[in-house]
Amino acid sequence: MTATIAFTILIATMILEIVVIFSRQGKILKIIKGYVIPSLLVVTSGFLFATTIYRSIKINFVAITNTFESLVFFSAVITTILSIYKIRAGERELELITFGGTVLALILLSIASSPIAPKNIEPPVPALQSYWLVLHVTFSFIGESFFLISFVSALNYLFCRESSKKSKLDSLTAKFISVGYPIFTAGALLFGAVWARYAWGSFWSWDPKETWALITWLVYTGYLHARYIKRLKGKITSIIAITGFLFTLFTFFGVNFLLTGLHSYR
Repeated sequence: MTATIAFTILIATMILEIVVIFSRQGKILKIIKGYVIPSLLVVTSGFLFATTIYRSIKINFVAITNTFESLVFFSAVITTILSIYKIRAGERELELITFGGTVLALILLSIASSPIAPKNIEPPVPALQSYWLVLHVTFSFIGESFFLISFVSALNYLFCRESSKKSKLDSLTAKFISVGYPIFTAGALLFGAVWARYAWGSFWSWDPKETWALITWLVYTGYLHARYIKRLKGKITSIIAITGFLFTLFTFFGVNFLLTGLHSYR
């Protein structure tokens, strides 16, 4: 129920963001942009986290062990980050980033509401009952949330024609990736390896999920190398950022539903 309420609020938020983007500036629009939209994003994340907490109490473990729970948590983190950045800055390019992030969060929640994501509240299998798994999943999704927003920023860069805005978008993309990269590294690789040792007896098994997580990490490593070592900016780095997030999506959805391996949990 709380996830449904969050989904409804997020739709309302998206509509208001469209109004702000395509309308002229005015006192009411400033209130909507500066107060209403950030507040709705905070409320949305609150309802989504409430869903996680409720399910966690019911199963007596942190509810992030199946597709539905993962997508709810992912969306909660995304809306939280969007609300923080929306409050801190109100530039027009950030409005487009907030709108794009909202749309993607809605898509994730739509998938969570579909038949491919069972919503049964059941305790996880023994292999998943580890707090190393909790650290692995939560840190991974927090990092990927920053990658998602960098993806939106990079897309905006490619379609933007104003040089001043392009420079701002390029900087924002780098900032989001720089924050998400160490969090993702800790969650996907370090905590993931420790959990794998606990669950399967080895730190690394070249499981499809592990392999694609490593590929994703290497793409973002390549982005940071290009951006900060080679001093590259603009189209090339934006394309790398977009590619990285597409690999992120495949690591979650593609591996889960197209490939089989040790991570084949629903």
